[in-house]
Amino acid sequence: MSKRSLWKGPFISNDFFQEIQKSSKNYLKTTSRSSVVLPCLIGKTINVHNGKFFIPIFITEDMIGHKLGEFVLTRLRHTYKKKTKINGTKSKSK
Repeated sequence: MSKRSLWKGPFISNDFFQEIQKSSKNYLKTTSRSSVVLPCLIGKTINVHNGKFFIPIFITEDMIGHKLGEFVLTRLRHTYKKKTKINGTKSKSK
């Protein structure tokens, strides 16, 4: 994993940064998963888009320096279908 050079500073998208400065709410919405969590975001809830819908994340001190996309899963967990009972007997699925 390559680290961003220190003289550039942390990456945050322009749209998301302007939204942070404008709003005084504790609730933000963004699609920028590559933006870095900054100390000014502590205590706020940010809805991050995972490709299908927005997932709320509450920002804590431990998250500073990490990217927003690290806290939102983009793939669903695989689950097997459960067998259904019909008249007290188990039905077999083919």
